[in-house]
Amino acid sequence: MALLRLDQACIAYGDHALLDHVDLAIEPGEKIALVGRNGMGKSTLMRILAGMEKLDSGVYNLMQGVSVNYLPQDLPAADDTTVFDYLADGLEAVGDLLSQFEHLTHQQLDAAGLKELERVQAAIDSKNGWAIQQRIHASIQELGLAAETTMGSLSGGWRRRVAIARSLLAKPDLLLLDEPTNHLDIPAIEWLQKLLQRAECALVLITHDRRFLSEVAEKILWLDRGKILTFPGDYEAFLQGRDDYLANEEKQNALFDKRLAEEEKWIRQGIKARRTRNEGRVRALKAMRRERSERVAVKGNVNMQLEASQKSGKLVAELEQVNFSYQGKPIIRDANLLIQRGDRIGIVGRNGAGKSTLVKLILGELAPDSGTVRRGTKQEVAYFDQTRALLNEELSVADNLAEGRDSVEVNGKRKHVIGYLGDFLFAPQRVMSPVSTLSGGEKNRLLLAKLFSQPANILVLDEPTNDLDIETLELLEELLNEFAGTVLIVSHDREFVDQIVTSTIFIDDDGFVHSYVGGFNDLLRQHGELWPARKDKEEKSRPAVAEKPPAAIPERKKAVKLSYKLQRELEQLPLLIEETEQRIGALEAQMAEPDFYQKPHEQTTLVLDGLSEAQLQLEALFERWQELEAQSLGD
Repeated sequence: MALLRLDQACIAYGDHALLDHVDLAIEPGEKIALVGRNGMGKSTLMRILAGMEKLDSGVYNLMQGVSVNYLPQDLPAADDTTVFDYLADGLEAVGDLLSQFEHLTHQQLDAAGLKELERVQAAIDSKNGWAIQQRIHASIQELGLAAETTMGSLSGGWRRRVAIARSLLAKPDLLLLDEPTNHLDIPAIEWLQKLLQRAECALVLITHDRRFLSEVAEKILWLDRGKILTFPGDYEAFLQGRDDYLANEEKQNALFDKRLAEEEKWIRQGIKARRTRNEGRVRALKAMRRERSERVAVKGNVNMQLEASQKSGKLVAELEQVNFSYQGKPIIRDANLLIQRGDRIGIVGRNGAGKSTLVKLILGELAPDSGTVRRGTKQEVAYFDQTRALLNEELSVADNLAEGRDSVEVNGKRKHVIGYLGDFLFAPQRVMSPVSTLSGGEKNRLLLAKLFSQPANILVLDEPTNDLDIETLELLEELLNEFAGTVLIVSHDREFVDQIVTSTIFIDDDGFVHSYVGGFNDLLRQHGELWPARKDKEEKSRPAVAEKPPAAIPERKKAVKLSYKLQRELEQLPLLIEETEQRIGALEAQMAEPDFYQKPHEQTTLVLDGLSEAQLQLEALFERWQELEAQSLGD
């Protein structure tokens, strides 16, 4: 029996119908993803399912005794509430008692205080609350935080994790998650994936992260023009089903329009036809006209075009032994990178690992503490900032884009602001609205519009996927793959990285920078585990990777004479290393050719795989050389 049902549900904002006579049933244990274009009403539907918003008409039926927990997009407040109190607050009366007990046990109590403690303990006993207290502490331990940590001292990503833990702690029958991966880094997204995969409750989630969606959801609901269509299976199955549905709809609409045109021609015939007119046919024509006028067209796609710029120099940036610290804490260590024109590079790492710092070092916005950064010439940079600092909340959409002008110039052609913003799905009446009234997705579309109106040969995208609908993401991927310049992408969206980049930079928890050919999956294959288990269970800030070898000079061992065979191997290794480096150089030269990525997939894959194999071989040769050299020297 369904936990929750909607029957003939309707809700509209003005003339815009978000739900148009929708039927929906959510069964126990179902894991459902809700997808659809921005503005179609996904968040509104989630609030309706949570009982926070009323239908205009139709029936909302929640089974008696079913508990629902809703996690909105907004982060918890960064205030003085402790992590324990925040988690306990989601458990109603018993949670309040547990918070009181937690505070009392951390105080020096007088007689009155001891009496109050006895009262609280008795109340917790009566509600069987001690098991819940254990669950709270278990959740805090899994998070790796201290119970007394305040929410205000945590980053956005950590507040999101605490909010997710609170939602699951309540053990709801139905859990509703609206963009739960926003503000989370990749290890946190993988943590959430595992939590939701083993959760026993029914789940409905909204997410732009396609890989996360495919890992968690078993059924997809597509909210489109006021209707909900159901697609069992993963995201790939949904894409196929959606395309088939739209193709069939287009075919049916074409047949309908053809019949309507024939009937319109009939009704306009001469006197003879009107004398013998079939009144039933006339009524049918009127019904067809009404049906055609009520048809809701498929929402258009964003029409994105990048403003072309002159080519930059072949060299974009070269970093050699670059180190950077902030307030005495090492952020980037021994970075060695070569970035050339046309490279599309993904940068991944935990929140706070130094990804944005590395980008600023590459662009020359920061100077390294040591090492050298050599930058190329003729560089024009366009920057997409996840904090949206480029947007003035008080100005209108149009003024943020054109700064008081009525047109923008794109690829040498002037275009009116309203028309240009229309390409990014802004209705004319929305163009004059202040930015503060826009949704997260609309703000990101405005940032993209602003970004793409600037001449650029280097694009820097800092978390561009947040709040964008999946269709816009796919179009953005196509555009970036066609861009002839250089692209630097900081993103936690693994699928987005895989679809675009030619190489991936990974910054580990100690600040060391690793570069690999290919996308995120290639990074995993070549590097291995990115975030090993934490080394120090007492560390509360974040998990850490295993320590690097200590810098202290080890005790010198007694020299060992190598056998003839090992000595011969040692002598041949420098030549093998040189040959391998030459092979890597030749492969990289092929990749640097302007038309490399326009060649057949089989050819490019052969080169990419060859380069990856050669890099691994070179690393193994160096390790063997160091091993034999150390033996011969007694190190």
